[in-house]
Amino acid sequence: MNSKHIDLLDFSELPSAVYFRYADFSAHEYAAPHRHPWGTLEYAAHGVLHMEVDGSRFMSPPQYAVWVPPGTEHSFYSHQPINYRAVCLAPTLCRNLQQQACTLAISDILKAILKDFAARDVKIPEHDADQRLAQVLVDQLQQAPMHECYLPYASSPGLLGILEALQAEPGDNRPLAYWAGQVHVSERTLARQFVRELGMSFGEWRQRLRFLAAIEALDSHRSIQEIAFDMGYSTGSAFIAMFQRQAGCTPEQYRRSHLDSR
Repeated sequence: MNSKHIDLLDFSELPSAVYFRYADFSAHEYAAPHRHPWGTLEYAAHGVLHMEVDGSRFMSPPQYAVWVPPGTEHSFYSHQPINYRAVCLAPTLCRNLQQQACTLAISDILKAILKDFAARDVKIPEHDADQRLAQVLVDQLQQAPMHECYLPYASSPGLLGILEALQAEPGDNRPLAYWAGQVHVSERTLARQFVRELGMSFGEWRQRLRFLAAIEALDSHRSIQEIAFDMGYSTGSAFIAMFQRQAGCTPEQYRRSHLDSR
């Protein structure tokens, strides 16, 4: 499987305090580990963003973005096609933002500004109205709820092995008790380990994984029913309800909006 390298910005410094970048990446495109003196908000309007930032893995759906502070090493890979958006911020604008890489919840206002700028291909806000919108965007970023990671990963080998097995087969419905047996601990001990290391329960982690896998599966021609079964749901309606809770729209609406944006 051939991967294609993504061209990086070749500035030594940004041409403006807020600089925007847009791209439609195909499957299997990547950016090798790199760093730069400005901060970057990395966002996928459609698809799932896969990044490694400062040694940690980040996977983010379209309601979230990954914040990369200035000087932080990061890399990127597209498993499936994504509509990529990036907001690059001069170091002076990063002082009131998180100093560690994290996931930020993206407000509807922020999404709307990014969508508008992308539609008009605004890289540098030059007109007064665009400069005001860019300032609103920076203000929104400063207020955005922070999450350490949408789909966190474990550091302990036993738990990491379970997570990787689930990621290889998101529709695996085997219960927590089965996985506890695999790593020779009690179900209660493993449940506590999930909360301690990942900040969420086994059920929550698996549901988030399935949501991310569903976003990528919706780029195929498979029916919603087929995807539901692949994700371990016994009925299409249960899958649709989960997706709508996570995305704020049905799988079919998400698929349609992706096709429209193309």
